Amino acid sequence: QVHLVESGGGSVQTGGSLRLSCAVSGVDFESTIVGWFRHRPGNEREGIAFSYPGDIPQYPGSVRGRFFLDRDTSMNTIHLRMYRLKPEDTGIYYCAGAPYPGGPLSIQDLSARITMWGNGTLVVVSN
Repeated sequence: QVHLVESGGGSVQTGGSLRLSCAVSGVDFESTIVGWFRHRPGNEREGIAFSYPGDIPQYPGSVRGRFFLDRDTSMNTIHLRMYRLKPEDTGIYYCAGAPYPGGPLSIQDLSARITMWGNGTLVVVSN
């Protein structure tokens, strides 16, 4: 059975940092794209960072330059390091996974391939 378990959410002040982790089990980690979506109040869910096999990251746009992904194949875990956090980063962050078909994927194609979800972890950034 596939499990994606998030940890590391919490509250931080503007400009602060957090690290989220997602532990993956029940699937071949080295054949799986693992990443993060977030759902902010009043916004659609958006994909923000993805880790391809081989530790190749993809950042679709809005968090590029502030959020960074690390892939730990020894622990089947990915870590999302978030820096210079802003109040608009507040939301629920979900770990998600998709079997990797090969080649680069657009965010739309990747989103359509997601078959695994964690329960989410709350991030609150206050002024």
